[in-house]
Amino acid sequence: MAYPVLDILAEIKEKLSENRVTILQAPPGAGKSTVLPLHLLNEPWLAGKKIIMLEPRRLAARSVAMRMAEVRQEEIGKTIGYRVRFENRVSQATKIEVVTEGILTRIIQKDSAIEEIGLIIFDEFHERSLHADLALALALQVQQVLRDDLRILIMSATLDTAKLSSIIQAPVVTSSGRQYPVSFHYFPQNEKESIAIQVSRAIRKALHELSGDILAFLPGAGEIIRTAELLAMENLPVLIYPLYGDLNFSKQKEAILPHPSGKRKVVLATSLAETSLTIEGVSIVVDSGYARVPRFDPRSGFTRLETIRVTKDAADQRAGRAGRVGPGTCYRLWSTGIHSNLILNRNPEILEADLAPLVLELRNWGVQNINELTWVTQPPAGAISQAQQLLEELGAVQGNVITQKGREMLRLPTHPRIAHMLLGAKHTAVDHGSELALATDIAALLEERDPLPKGSGADLSLRIELLRRWRKGENVPSEIFLLDRIERIALSWRNLFRIQCDNSPVSDSQVGKWIMSAYPERIGRQIEKHSERYKMSNGRIAKLPDHDPLHREGWLAIAQVDAGSREGKIFLAAPLDEKDLTLFALEREVVSWDAAREMVTATRELRVGNLVLSSKVIKEIPDEQRIQVLCETIRQTGLSFLNWQEDHTLWQARILSLKKWRPEENWPEVSGEHLLLTLEKWLAPFLSDYYKRSELQRLDLNSILSSIISWEMNTRFQQLAPARLLVPTGSLIKLNYFTDGRPPVMEVRLQEVFGMLETPSVNEGRNKVIMHLLSPGYKPVQVTQDLRSFWGNTYTEVRKELRSRYPKHSWPEDPWTAQPVRGAKKRR
Repeated sequence: MAYPVLDILAEIKEKLSENRVTILQAPPGAGKSTVLPLHLLNEPWLAGKKIIMLEPRRLAARSVAMRMAEVRQEEIGKTIGYRVRFENRVSQATKIEVVTEGILTRIIQKDSAIEEIGLIIFDEFHERSLHADLALALALQVQQVLRDDLRILIMSATLDTAKLSSIIQAPVVTSSGRQYPVSFHYFPQNEKESIAIQVSRAIRKALHELSGDILAFLPGAGEIIRTAELLAMENLPVLIYPLYGDLNFSKQKEAILPHPSGKRKVVLATSLAETSLTIEGVSIVVDSGYARVPRFDPRSGFTRLETIRVTKDAADQRAGRAGRVGPGTCYRLWSTGIHSNLILNRNPEILEADLAPLVLELRNWGVQNINELTWVTQPPAGAISQAQQLLEELGAVQGNVITQKGREMLRLPTHPRIAHMLLGAKHTAVDHGSELALATDIAALLEERDPLPKGSGADLSLRIELLRRWRKGENVPSEIFLLDRIERIALSWRNLFRIQCDNSPVSDSQVGKWIMSAYPERIGRQIEKHSERYKMSNGRIAKLPDHDPLHREGWLAIAQVDAGSREGKIFLAAPLDEKDLTLFALEREVVSWDAAREMVTATRELRVGNLVLSSKVIKEIPDEQRIQVLCETIRQTGLSFLNWQEDHTLWQARILSLKKWRPEENWPEVSGEHLLLTLEKWLAPFLSDYYKRSELQRLDLNSILSSIISWEMNTRFQQLAPARLLVPTGSLIKLNYFTDGRPPVMEVRLQEVFGMLETPSVNEGRNKVIMHLLSPGYKPVQVTQDLRSFWGNTYTEVRKELRSRYPKHSWPEDPWTAQPVRGAKKRR
């Protein structure tokens, strides 16, 4: 068979020879996964070193490796091998390793120079898995720092190659491929029918109308099994093959390869058949329009599979499977209207995933600042912060440095939460094998879908009992294929730890102890006896379903909780023995403000997160902590918490006016915001013996504020911006200053300024005062900055108007020489 990628093989070799990174865009079936690596083995720049190829899926990794081994007519594990989670088929002679998930990251972490590797291939990079993004970032840094001879080849069927090329500065090689035309038929979805029923109907229609093998895309194994059962009931003259990741490899090969006798086939596959795998003989595609993709689930704290509608690029790839060997047909189980509104491309997982595994890897790599790496998509800062907080709580990191426990956790192929739980069980001094066997069962159950139907209660112990009864051969109320998948994961963990299966009964609190180890921030204490509501150690409130038997429990370890509302809903949990809380309880001294008593108090608390288990009053409070609490309380409440008066606000405005008027001079910043921000600097030195608000109210704020500026500046301050000015009657009239530097205002009764010819000023005469001249009834009659003009032009009119209204007050004809008076005229 002629593969399109061979047409551009010379160009690919040239680009890899001249560049450290090259991008290859080639459609499915071009031979980029199974043909190209074999043709690169003897390149001079490879110098006999290994090729590592990253595949995003385990089935694709096995299949690609098997196919290359068959081409070379060798056993798997010789020149060609693969490594996936819990499975290793490589040897000393292996020159091409196909790996998946975090295996490539493990390889790089183990040997940062990766001296034995000459080329790293990132296949199907458009799927943008978290592991692929992380491994590429690490590989690029290895190139830059340690290995300028290392080559990187990024391959994809659908990818924005121009954008990627600009980010990593790499040339792009494009293969046009060979694609025959595909005709489309759209069938609007029936919301009342299951996906399995609709897909089986479309398959029957295709079998009746067309010839050729059929490839049907369904979201997952459950839908595949149900569709196969429906088709089997029809006694159709075809062979039905399921194809999904957890299927054993011999069954997968039967689905992929043509039938030896040429019988017609129907392959029921998940989205893993979109790209990496070539299923020969297919000319018809039936697309359910759904896929199961990894999404970070805040309920569980893990990245779990979620069923979503396919993106447009994925739908196009699926349809393309029908046009590999000749003209084909695609049945789409959605309307043309829905198709026009499909999202164009899938989101990179790094934008939606839990980043705790990524951050732990980076800390182990020695990364202090994630921005020092080259990312195709930058990890969100909020998700990085959340991950860092969790890892610190699990004891995996301290600051930006990985701990010994973190390194142990990293060696286990799972999420840091599960790794922490498994290591805790492994190191327990009590009944080692039994506790670890229980932890492996819990790990398997948490990583898979719930084996019990909805409404079965939240108790995870029931799931442990179900799994163990099924292992003993009993009939249980669950889907067998799901229990089989859970047991396969549990078995892999038991093999890794070299322990035996344990089907003995377990206590609820045993289960709760290990859930608590994975979710220390979700320890829940019942708010009231027999209440459905629990306060978690992270401070949030969560509720059990109505009438759940766990209501009887005062403490819960919560594994799954809905994080989308104010009060989360608990989906999976187990009872906790309060004695086990000491595993995570920390003793600390808490100095805080008691709002009810209006004073600083201190207690020695034993607490788990936000939950206080016990508390004892401390009488002697360290000065530094007491003063800090006082400052924080004032900061939150405002300056009014002190005995703050109008004169203090006026003092602020006077200083700030001078700051505006005389920018060349070093007048301090004394705004309310700044004073609150710098309490430790100007107020803390005066708080040496204060505990209560009533004591703070007696502080001499005038003296304290004066200490902010020097004695010399204080003297100058009083001269430049006096608080009051003398008027002809001898009264000292207050000036109102403004923080924005507007002229100060003097409100004074007209009679008190008879004989004052010039408008008063401040700031060495640079700023005239705005005078609000008041009637005897303290109503403004004139606002002016030109007192001389007022006497000469306006006073006569004011006198006419007000003389009859205020006959007892002085209204002389000549204000220039009249005697100023404070009140009414004295009687003779």
